[in-house]
Amino acid sequence: MSAKDKTSESTVTQLFEESEITNARSAAETVEPEKNTTPDLQIVKNAEDPKNQKGIALALGGGVARGWAHIGVLRALDEANIPVSMIAGTSIGAVVGGCYFAGKLNELEEFARSITRRNILRYVDFTLGKSGFIAGSRLAERLDHELGEIRIEKLGKPFVAVATEIDTGHEVWLEHGRLAPAIRASYALPGVFQPVTHMGKHLVDGALVNPVPVSACRAFEQKVVMAVNLDREVFARSSVVRSTSIELSGDEHSEVIEAEPSTWLPFNFGSNTTSKKQKLGITGVMIEAFNIIQNRIIRSRLAGDPPDVTIRPKLQDIGFTDFHMANESIELGYKQTKYELEVLADNGFMEAIS
Repeated sequence: MSAKDKTSESTVTQLFEESEITNARSAAETVEPEKNTTPDLQIVKNAEDPKNQKGIALALGGGVARGWAHIGVLRALDEANIPVSMIAGTSIGAVVGGCYFAGKLNELEEFARSITRRNILRYVDFTLGKSGFIAGSRLAERLDHELGEIRIEKLGKPFVAVATEIDTGHEVWLEHGRLAPAIRASYALPGVFQPVTHMGKHLVDGALVNPVPVSACRAFEQKVVMAVNLDREVFARSSVVRSTSIELSGDEHSEVIEAEPSTWLPFNFGSNTTSKKQKLGITGVMIEAFNIIQNRIIRSRLAGDPPDVTIRPKLQDIGFTDFHMANESIELGYKQTKYELEVLADNGFMEAIS
């Protein structure tokens, strides 16, 4: 007899009734597995990750008085319901961008439009024998009044004010601490405004090293970067002009000097012209030289790290010190941005930032 036959003939004692086994199986099928409270890092997305944010990052360039155009740019973006996920600003770009994130753009625009040739002196406190013609305390008081104790890290979105450490030439990104002093450091034009001391460092205008801070936006891994370049001329400041040497007699040279008398004033107060024939003065020459240097730096920086979109308002008739022309600057910034957005919309820009 085989083993199989023996097994079939043997008596097997069942430990459980058939009904009990069926019930146990049914209960096992209804038990839910224990939930894993540890998130799967490969599939969970961080809502704060810049890559997941909607909207655009703005790189707001320097340009002194022409910077009021940034207000018009932001108005056009708001009107088109385009969210701004980050701002990196240099000089006047830091002023406008910081006020925008702080909810003070209306106050800044009101201040800008109120400036005339006469009342600008109210905000200028001249000083001699120091590291700048203007102490900047009156403007600082105005900023402190509007921005108070607002801190950059509390703005809700990334903000960077670009400054330059004058002792070393380092590019400094101010992204923590009080907003008002950071803005002051970013617009402290060398020779005009006194440097701002921060942690033992002397900081001046960020346009010396990064006039349109696209690189700062890239460092935060923003999806779409829009640069607002306030540089006035596209080609004129990069041309090469071949000419003969200048030979003037003593009398002729004196006549040229007398025809355009100089002044030490940093702004062209009381003048009714913004042409290049205006009196430059000591700081006027400094500012124009700064403009040329800034133009070359912009070309170099943007060639190495180009933005996705560039807004370039047509500001040819507005000079560096024409703070009284805020109405014109804001309107030009608004119109140029509206035009660019219409062109971009036709090329699928809205889908790209959503």
